[in-house]
Amino acid sequence: MRHKRAIPNRSFRVADQIQRDVAELIRDLKDPRVGMVTINSVEVTPDYAHAQVYFSVLVGNPEECALALNEAAGFLRNGLFKRLAIHTVPTLHFHFDKTTERAADLSALIARANATRAKE
Repeated sequence: MRHKRAIPNRSFRVADQIQRDVAELIRDLKDPRVGMVTINSVEVTPDYAHAQVYFSVLVGNPEECALALNEAAGFLRNGLFKRLAIHTVPTLHFHFDKTTERAADLSALIARANATRAKE
């Protein structure tokens, strides 16, 4: 029973390490399309073949940034090979994470509704 529980934990640890390492490696990219990127989360497939990397951008165009990051995925994966102590380093797939954008929009809507209610 203990063995089955250890596998998901390992997957989370690997995803967490990939998240930290990719965030550092992105700083070395010279592509102007990659703005101020934050890696929000990483999901690794059970076989470690693929990692879905979700990011947000403080400065820059999200679509252009996703394109640039996916073009640099091989370079970033090579950087992970040197840092990760695992047999299979996953192929990276970058996706713009609209969650923070939606949260900001919702906060603005709530603030507007509260301001309107306060006036009444």
